[in-house]
Amino acid sequence: MVVISIIAGYLALMNLIGFAMMGIDKHKAVKKLWRIPEYTFFVIALIGGSVGTIIGMRVFHHKTRHWYFVYGLPLILILQAALVFCIANSPLQFSIM
Repeated sequence: MVVISIIAGYLALMNLIGFAMMGIDKHKAVKKLWRIPEYTFFVIALIGGSVGTIIGMRVFHHKTRHWYFVYGLPLILILQAALVFCIANSPLQFSIM
């Protein structure tokens, strides 16, 4: 139970970071300031922040013209969901103790 809480907290934090990064980068783009590198968005998405990054992309209308964001971020999310599904339905049993 504690492990699930830690994982849920981690995912919530990564998604919040991904969402905030999209908003911050959009603000910086409008102001013509230094920008967040594009690969940083993909790293955050890969390590668990894909949902927040996708929502941020839609809410802030940021990076929506780049095909690698429009298709790449949802692809990362689909692959992560498939991985979770495969692990959850695996015949292997994992235990902490």
